[in-house]
Amino acid sequence: MMSARNHLAALGRAAIAAVLMLAAAAAQAQQYPTRQIRVISPYPAGSASDTVTRVVLDKVAQLIGQPMVVEVKPGAGGSLGFATVAHAEPDGYTLVTSSSSMATESVLHSKLPYDPLRDFVPVVLIGISPSLLVASKQSGFQTVADLVAAAKAKPGAVTFASAGIGSSSHMAAERLRLAANIDVRHVPFREGGLLEVMAGRIDFYYIPLAAAATALKSDKLTLLAVSSPARAPVLPNVPSIVEAGYPGAVFRFWNGISAPAKTPPEVVQKLHDVTEEALKDPAVREKLAKLGVEPTPMSVAEFGKFFIDDLAATVDLAKQANIKPVD
Repeated sequence: MMSARNHLAALGRAAIAAVLMLAAAAAQAQQYPTRQIRVISPYPAGSASDTVTRVVLDKVAQLIGQPMVVEVKPGAGGSLGFATVAHAEPDGYTLVTSSSSMATESVLHSKLPYDPLRDFVPVVLIGISPSLLVASKQSGFQTVADLVAAAKAKPGAVTFASAGIGSSSHMAAERLRLAANIDVRHVPFREGGLLEVMAGRIDFYYIPLAAAATALKSDKLTLLAVSSPARAPVLPNVPSIVEAGYPGAVFRFWNGISAPAKTPPEVVQKLHDVTEEALKDPAVREKLAKLGVEPTPMSVAEFGKFFIDDLAATVDLAKQANIKPVD
């Protein structure tokens, strides 16, 4: 049996080892980063999440002193990219562009290869932007009131496109459907939904403002509203959905950066602080403003709560809209 003296000595050695490990971890975090950082983008290049994050990461790379290499890894509705980061080494060298879509994936799939709450730590919220409600010129809709009136006159006849079940374009339209109490028909597309609206084969569509360049240039679409409480500065002549009379249809798309769970808190905080500094840069803010993105400063803890609340709201919307998991 171990004597009391030997037992105390063993405990002392264990305590010293623990202190040394903490000191080593703190030193490593202080030196971080010493090489390039990989940022996984789970959605195609040019998507709202990908576009917004690239604007900010260029400046972050300058400030942090190492390249921020964006790796586009789409597939399985974004879950392929998220799973890659969830199972990566939690050392701060593999991050993911998180967004509102991260919450919708959790309600769409009952067997995800990761847990959005357990396997990630939210690092920093980049900003929030509305979606743009557009209608086909051929629909004749000039206002949200026109769309709602047509849907009430012929239930099920008015159609809307989306980028897929559970996508932000789908969820934004579901908020309008529930708020206006209308019967409209959902036509999901993996891609090309906006083109179908422009061609007049589908009546309306919601698109994140950050990815709306094509819609804004088209003469085949009518801009009906932005899904925010107030008008978007980049589109001062387009009414908000609240002005249109449907505060329950407010829908905002957010972008951020997350890391694998168990990433050292010191590393998370450094990434957070450097990104917040990048978001103060006038050139970065100007680029984000053109995309309709409003930088929204939050602490790491506040962003974590924000994500939990967003996930809960998404689950509630899915229940109201009767959206079932696809697997």
